[in-house]
Amino acid sequence: MGYPTLTYQTGGEIATIALTVPEKRNAISAQMISDMLGALQHAEEGPDRVVILTGSGKAFCAGMDLDELQNVARQSLPKNLEDARRMTKLLYRLHSFPKPIIAAVNGPAIAGGCGIATLADFTIAAPEAKFGYTEVKLGFMPALVSVFLRRRMGDRQVRDLLLTGRVIDAAEALRMGLITEIVPLESLMDRAREIAGQLLAASPTAVAQTKKLLLSFDRVAIRAELESAIEASADIRATPDFREGVAAFLEKRPPKWGKS
Repeated sequence: MGYPTLTYQTGGEIATIALTVPEKRNAISAQMISDMLGALQHAEEGPDRVVILTGSGKAFCAGMDLDELQNVARQSLPKNLEDARRMTKLLYRLHSFPKPIIAAVNGPAIAGGCGIATLADFTIAAPEAKFGYTEVKLGFMPALVSVFLRRRMGDRQVRDLLLTGRVIDAAEALRMGLITEIVPLESLMDRAREIAGQLLAASPTAVAQTKKLLLSFDRVAIRAELESAIEASADIRATPDFREGVAAFLEKRPPKWGKS
């Protein structure tokens, strides 16, 4: 099965999904979201028991596609809600996927790309990888991913990353609990397959039931919080700061923020 923005390979009960838009640093587009949802559905329905997610080229995923970013600030509230729901669907799908997912982060994972990378069950990264929720620098907010991130890290660490928008290296990401392991780039995929092998050696029923149990604990709360996050994500796109942040980013200049 072919996808415009990614490749899907299978073998040894492992499905490997690689983002393949290196000329755009594997930036997130509506097409990529659709492709990822399709690939995950394929993986769930197929015989493979583990999914490995990685990127091609020098980046894992650099956040939103610039071509689509230019249009966002001019969209209506209904359209912004639709976009937020589309991204929420992908993030929740990654979070709640019934089979283990291993993210092999080969390079920068920024904004939404950082969310995709860190919602996996295991996130291993090359030393060259960078991580950051940089949305506040664009006058935006990482509303959707905050629902998941605050359950995985300490509150102060979440506030640090989300309020400053700073980019951190793999070593700091490991210390903060954002990733699970640092692996040399040349060994990254081998290590991902090694972890997959450990999962495959376990009882498939036990692994599936354990994931199901873990996901059940916060399911109701997460869905309710996501609804609030969707509204917040759509609302901030209508603000002057968001329009200025996007314009400044595209024009490669410092933003001129208004008063809050």
